[in-house]
Amino acid sequence: MTYVQLENTDLILAAILMLASGALSWAFSLKLERTLLLNSLRMVVQLALIGFVLKWIFAQTSPLWTVLLALIMIAVAGAEIVLRQNRKLKGFFAYSLGTGTMMFVGVLVTVYAVKGIIAPQPWYQPRYILPILGMVLGNTMTGVSLVISTFMDTAHRERINIEARLAAGYPRFTALDKVLSASLRTGLMPIINAMATTGLVSLPGMMTGQILAGADPVEAAKYQMMIMFVIAGATAMGVVIAGLGSMMFLTDRRHRLRLDRLQSPME
Repeated sequence: MTYVQLENTDLILAAILMLASGALSWAFSLKLERTLLLNSLRMVVQLALIGFVLKWIFAQTSPLWTVLLALIMIAVAGAEIVLRQNRKLKGFFAYSLGTGTMMFVGVLVTVYAVKGIIAPQPWYQPRYILPILGMVLGNTMTGVSLVISTFMDTAHRERINIEARLAAGYPRFTALDKVLSASLRTGLMPIINAMATTGLVSLPGMMTGQILAGADPVEAAKYQMMIMFVIAGATAMGVVIAGLGSMMFLTDRRHRLRLDRLQSPME
C-alpha cells in the first residue's frame, strides 16, 4: 500500500475551510479575519520552506547542517516562549531561561530517543533527529511557557504573602513552594490532558501520518506510544527546570524577592 500524494489543488480545497473560519469570524464580529489570514500565510510559508530545507539537509552527509537547523529551532522556540509571557524578566534573563531549558531538554531527550530507543544506523541521521526534536520542542515549549508565565504572575500577585514568609525567616524554596507547585501543575496539564485523550478522542499527527503513508496501524500505534512517553518526559523535565529557574531568577542569594527584575506588562 502506498500513500496518496497531494496536489496543489488538494491544498486549495483544504484551505477553503480557513476561508469558512474567516467568514464565521466576520459574521459574529470577532475581528479575527486578519489574524487567521496572516497566520495561515505564515504557516504555509514556514512549512514550504522547512520542506525544501529538510529535503536538502537529508541529502547531505555532514551532521553540521543538522546541528545548525536544530540550533535554529531551539532559538525560535526560546523566542516564542518570551513572546508568550505577560510579565517578562528584564534583559537577557527573559530569553536565557526558556532557551536554556529548551536546549538542555531538547538535546538530552532527542538523543535518548533516537540513539537509545529507535537506534538507526547511524543514529544521528537528520531524518530521525530533526522530526523528533521538533515534536519535543513543540510540546515542551507549551509547558515551559505556561510554568514561567504562571510563576511570574502568581509571584507578583502574592508578593505580600511571599515577602512576609521571607521576613519570617523562611528560605526562598519554602516561601515560594505554593507558587512553584501551582505553576508546575499548570505547565503539566496540557500534556496530561493530551495523554488522556490520545487514541480515544484523537489520533495524533505522527500516527495519522504513518497510517496515511500505508504503515501497519499497530506499528503506528507503537511509535505513537513511544513518542508520547518521550514528549511527556521531556515536558515534565522542562517544566521542573523552568519552574526552579524562575524561582532562582526572581530571588537572590539573600533570599529576597526581586520583583524589580520583572518588566511591567506594558513594556
